[in-house]
Amino acid sequence: MADAQSGTTGEILQRVLEEHYRLVDPVEIPAEILVQHPLPEGEMLADFLTVAKGRKVSIDMPQRQAKAELIEMVERNAQYELARTQRFADRNYQAMQDLAELADLPGPPKRIEGYDISHIQGSDAVASQVVFIDGLPAKQHYRTYKIKNPTVTSGHSDDFASMAEVIRRRFRRYAEDPSKQRVGDADWPDLVMIDGGKGQLSAVVAELEEMNLLSELRVVSLAKKREEIFLPGKKQPLQTEAEQPGVQLLRRLRDEAHRFAVSFHRKKRMGRMRRSRLEDIPGLGHHRRKQLLATFHSIDYIREASPDLLTTVDGIGPQLAQQIYEYFHPSAATEPND
Repeated sequence: MADAQSGTTGEILQRVLEEHYRLVDPVEIPAEILVQHPLPEGEMLADFLTVAKGRKVSIDMPQRQAKAELIEMVERNAQYELARTQRFADRNYQAMQDLAELADLPGPPKRIEGYDISHIQGSDAVASQVVFIDGLPAKQHYRTYKIKNPTVTSGHSDDFASMAEVIRRRFRRYAEDPSKQRVGDADWPDLVMIDGGKGQLSAVVAELEEMNLLSELRVVSLAKKREEIFLPGKKQPLQTEAEQPGVQLLRRLRDEAHRFAVSFHRKKRMGRMRRSRLEDIPGLGHHRRKQLLATFHSIDYIREASPDLLTTVDGIGPQLAQQIYEYFHPSAATEPND
């Protein structure tokens, strides 16, 4: 293999091909590789790939017009994609710089966290935490919370208390251990965005003050109606333009937090609804409800199952299977037996 450090076009291309195909599975190695420049050790690379793939692999520098045009097209597409990627990276960095100025940060925020609350009149209240790293969603760091506040119940919502609870649960380990590193910790955000107005922000600020973290954590809120950005201690929103890069970045973060919260809320609500329906069936305990759902996966499939099919579930005997069937088909309970 080529180990030359010189930078001729062919040598660079040789090293790129070697590094790429050394890491792929044999099935990903094509039978023919077209290159635009002659490789200094092309035959050796072709032999290596032939052994790795288990069948003949050729490396050609096309002379015929059709293949030459194909190479040119690939090169043009690669240049377009590189230019597009660079433009996106430039806009993203510009947005982070603009956001740093808006939020009075020392530099572009590497880690930004966004929080939102979702419920229906207090029922099934949940919250979302989404994370952007370098201005892009980092879904491996997303997190959901079930609101535990006993005063938040069906018919009684409290977004301020719910948001304060989530922030307390997210950062309490830092409050419990004052020596724990903040700045430089990959899990410590450069900026926290709260979905809401001054009320939600005030609740979060009060919670952070109680935990002695407000001086170390930068927080803003983004109100929905007018897309206004509020900072702690400021009565008026920041003077911003709706289309400026930093505001657009916060909006993307807010919309993602909202989407993630609503999705988790719907999942939780549907799970509760299907469990509550099964709870109404006499003789069907918690363990058997879990067994039914594990087997049929949904209430609809349980409803369509025959008594005989229901008995295939562990713990469901003929009598209980008939009760389950009659619960979903009330008319069956009054029909005479054959």
